[in-house]
Amino acid sequence: MDIQKALEILKRGAVDLISEAELEKKLLSGKKLKVKFGADPTSADLHFGHSVVLGKLRAFQDLGHTVALVIGDFTAAIGDPSGRDSTRPMLERDIILKNAKTYTDQAFKVLDPSKTEILFNSSWLDPFITTKDILNALSKITVSQVLEREDFKTRIKAGLPIALLEVMYSLFQGQDSVALTADVELGGTDQIFNLLVGRQLQKNAGQEPQVVMTMPLLVGTDGVKKMSKSYGNYIGISDAPNDMFGKIMSISDETMLQYYTLLTLEDLNAVKAKHPMQAKKDLARILVSRFHSAQSAQASLENFEKVFSKKENPDDMPIFKISEEISVSAVLIANGLSKSKNEARRLIDQGAVKLDGKKIELDTAPAFEKEAVMQIGKRHFIKLIK
Repeated sequence: MDIQKALEILKRGAVDLISEAELEKKLLSGKKLKVKFGADPTSADLHFGHSVVLGKLRAFQDLGHTVALVIGDFTAAIGDPSGRDSTRPMLERDIILKNAKTYTDQAFKVLDPSKTEILFNSSWLDPFITTKDILNALSKITVSQVLEREDFKTRIKAGLPIALLEVMYSLFQGQDSVALTADVELGGTDQIFNLLVGRQLQKNAGQEPQVVMTMPLLVGTDGVKKMSKSYGNYIGISDAPNDMFGKIMSISDETMLQYYTLLTLEDLNAVKAKHPMQAKKDLARILVSRFHSAQSAQASLENFEKVFSKKENPDDMPIFKISEEISVSAVLIANGLSKSKNEARRLIDQGAVKLDGKKIELDTAPAFEKEAVMQIGKRHFIKLIK
């Protein structure tokens, strides 16, 4: 591929690129580049926000380069302070390894396994901290550099503590780049400091410094905050096809354009020329096809149109047999649609729970004869039977 075309693809949606001239030089060399991405497995699942960087990694792979997916089993025990206003809790190793398995399984829904190296940073960081190398590395990073981090400055101003281990985090992540002799490192915009430390440590080690590229933090389905499981505005890579399709259809038109930019290579002018509803359906089909299959995407489209356009009930509702004594909140909890009785009652009070199309007002046993359809919000349906 023409180098300028390759650069256009790689630069799409990127925020920081340090530097474009260095990236162009590396591409012109004809060398198969090692493109690094580190992920600390602090939770079990990945969401579309993670797939922004994964998609860019796949673009490098499609151009013939290799991705080094670094599982931060060492650094996860410390906790990345980036964007945090408090110290992350330290994780037990068995939890880290369990999460790492789901990370890699889900990452391969985007990445090409044949062009991906899976590495655990404990393999070089465990010996690193027991040698004089760590003292040499520490002597090259100043306290003032570390305290220039926006997240640290915010916490100092607020009088919040910063653990010494958090100060060390950037050094350990940067050492990953030295150990791998990485050519390029990718991350979210909140990772810029860590990525630049890796670049500096490579220079100190006499290596050619890595190119640093950051991608935006994807906005969640609420259109306001960054996508996060803690905010409840995420679309999981492992979400069921119908849920994934429905969540994508719920986003605003403005958010849809960001998703097209960061999650696809579709022509944005062509997207803008479509009716917004059609553009959103096309986006949902593209993404459900990517993480599931084209057949699943088509079935999800038909289900969406049946439920939301024709106002019919879906065909694949879970069936739940109830007794006379069970309450509406208990039904929601049993079906994983609410975490607690209080949360379920809030849904009822908000008018979000319906029985055969009528809002449920009391948290009592659902009243019907043989069977009925309970709807929770816009996307969830349960067939109740006695």
